[in-house]
Amino acid sequence: MAQRTEPARGMRDFLPEDIRRREYVIGIVKRVYERYGFEPLETPAVENIETLLGKYGEEGNQLIFKILMRGEHEASGKADLALRYDLTVPLARVVAQYQSKLPRLFNRYQIQPVWRADRPARGRFREFYQCDVDSLGSTSPVVEAGLCAAVSDALTQLGFSDFVIRINHRELLTSILSRSGIGAHQHGDALIALDKLDKIGPEGVDNDLANRGIEEQARNALLQVFISRASMNHVAAFVKGDTPGEAAVANLQAIAELTAQTSAAGKIAFDASLARGLSYYTGAIMEINVADLAGSLGGGGRYDNLVGMFLGQNVPACGFSLGLERILVVMGERNMFPLTLMTTPADVMIATFDAAGASAAMRFAATLRGAGLRVLVYPDPEKIGKQIKYADSRGIPFVALLGENEIESSTVTVKHLAAQTQETWHQSDAAAKILEGLKQRG
Repeated sequence: MAQRTEPARGMRDFLPEDIRRREYVIGIVKRVYERYGFEPLETPAVENIETLLGKYGEEGNQLIFKILMRGEHEASGKADLALRYDLTVPLARVVAQYQSKLPRLFNRYQIQPVWRADRPARGRFREFYQCDVDSLGSTSPVVEAGLCAAVSDALTQLGFSDFVIRINHRELLTSILSRSGIGAHQHGDALIALDKLDKIGPEGVDNDLANRGIEEQARNALLQVFISRASMNHVAAFVKGDTPGEAAVANLQAIAELTAQTSAAGKIAFDASLARGLSYYTGAIMEINVADLAGSLGGGGRYDNLVGMFLGQNVPACGFSLGLERILVVMGERNMFPLTLMTTPADVMIATFDAAGASAAMRFAATLRGAGLRVLVYPDPEKIGKQIKYADSRGIPFVALLGENEIESSTVTVKHLAAQTQETWHQSDAAAKILEGLKQRG
């Protein structure tokens, strides 16, 4: 019986078109991030398990892909390594490890896959790419404003216009929870439940809060603030007299004022219901939402204590992560990829007449490649009509014919398949002629 050929559940194979689309998006994101002064970083796919555990909260720990010990320790059933869950915790480890080599203000972007033992769903996979951008070393609201501008620019250049960057603050949430009558020991549970508001609705959140032991009166007071989508002024009045809450409001106002001076002006919206479940956030939190799309295209926030877990002293940090897979899905559904996006493996294919002409074909291909063209040499001396049909099926615009006469005269006959024309040129002129034809083709 033949073996199964589909990839593991929640994983995917990426065919050439998938990769071209992904590289198109990554290319735009990288160029935008670099314009904002961010530098590239990469970290290993595998981390020591203690690096990851305890950084993502109760539910996050359960979604870590653990790697069992190997060799003589395999029978123990214990795990000592894990696939990275995100790019933020590995960044914190790197900053602690290479503190003496990194600048005091370290701005980095990182675009790599991460893994989560999650339940697969539409647009949700167990292996997926993240596009992270982070700034370490400053507590200034200039950092948050810059991050919002960078991700806004990236999405705008990809063709998005109907997005909003929702913003809130973890200290403000803490103040709201306390004013609602929820004890500090239940704050973590409450935030996990509130983070699901968009997915399960108020009634679902209320049930989750109840299951976590939070009293009805506190639940009602809390949900009233969240369901009403209270304005900044309303929430400021709600937490008046609580020093951390008032400081959080002031910080959000400063971020909004600074962002208004950037290309992200008009994209920021305060949302008291935004919680974000990751436990390492300490300050402002952000999330990008697009009209008529469940879930978000990315999110982030300030995490001033995370590096300190590795270094022993806190380093101010703030970051944003774009969900590349969701961006690709939405762009595909909305036909947002440019028609000119490369969809063919070559600019020109050299047909093979017989084995004797293979050497000349390879030599001519090297000349064309040296001029910057993408060239495919058809390997088998099949009927020329069949070779041309193959090139046409792959969208290759030009076919070069090197028969015995062309080889002897150092010429080449080039067929332009879309225009249904052909011309014979000296081989030394062919590259320039084909490049000109590609330019006219658009």
